Amino acid sequence: MPPPRKSEAPAFIRSTADFARHVGLARTTVSRVLNGQPGLKQKTIDRVQKALAETGFTPNAHALHLKGKRTSMIGICVEDLATPPALRKLAMLQRVLRARGFSSLIEVCTPGAGRDVVRHFQSLRVEGVVFIGHFLREEIEARIAELNAHGTPHVVVDHFGLRNAHTVALDRAAGMAAVVEHLLDLGHRRFGLLGIGKGPVSRIDRPTGVQAALRGRRLDPATCTVTLDHLHERKNDFDFGRRLAASFVALPDRPTAFLGLNDEIAIGAQRGFQEAGLRVPRDLSVTGFNNQDICQMTSPTLTTVDQGIEATVEAAAELLLAQLGKPLPARPVVRTIVPRLVLGESTGPVRG
Repeated sequence: MPPPRKSEAPAFIRSTADFARHVGLARTTVSRVLNGQPGLKQKTIDRVQKALAETGFTPNAHALHLKGKRTSMIGICVEDLATPPALRKLAMLQRVLRARGFSSLIEVCTPGAGRDVVRHFQSLRVEGVVFIGHFLREEIEARIAELNAHGTPHVVVDHFGLRNAHTVALDRAAGMAAVVEHLLDLGHRRFGLLGIGKGPVSRIDRPTGVQAALRGRRLDPATCTVTLDHLHERKNDFDFGRRLAASFVALPDRPTAFLGLNDEIAIGAQRGFQEAGLRVPRDLSVTGFNNQDICQMTSPTLTTVDQGIEATVEAAAELLLAQLGKPLPARPVVRTIVPRLVLGESTGPVRG
């Protein structure tokens, strides 16, 4: 018996029903093929697959999974996309998830919008949620509580010390401590803080590392460090560093080494010092944080700290995917990534 004659192709195939009419099969049969259900003849499967290739029709992923089936979707909530490290983490995480059969839904979460973002993810039946960045503590802890209440796996990248949260974060304190130890070995005893003027937020943040390294050498952080962050508004990090450098140049007792919150601030400060006639590292040393590509393009090249982005993303993906299809862990899982000091040409022995 010859196969049913397929109907003329509609101008637009908008639904599985339109596609089934075009193929000339029952909608239930087409749905079974699209869902990968067993018990179908191979020629029927081949017929549907050929039509998919010819028409370019893409089944509605949500409609295919309305009966409790996995969506293979992960929601990614990003604090912002203004920094290269955040973009690298997002892009790498998306690649890792895609390689493991998951698609990504990405939202930039502005303060106060986290509730809507998470509920949007849940309405689309994502299998897990990843947060990347530093969020308002009260807000993100409320979102995590909602996800836990619904049994939705989650992981937070970069933000450490959150209540009931599974986190993967760089040990920034260890990275900054390594920078200070390096400078102490070069004879520096007075440090200018560039963008690191705020107090410690957690045990793995930059100010904690600075203080720990100084106390380890029996030095008083209060007398060894100077911050002028309050003098300038931070809008553009390169310009912020440049203006900080100008203010430090005017001090009668200028520090001999400068610690940048990130590479942009450090590079801006290095430029500012050079414009004032100071030589780096002969007259003073400058360090950054994040190990971006631009660190190798400055003159001199910048001493910095590598974030271990690949290790961070792999750990985050592993932690999230390990939760899928299982009861949520009774206790939050916390993983820290070990940073790496990258020596450039911007640090040298203290003069005199």
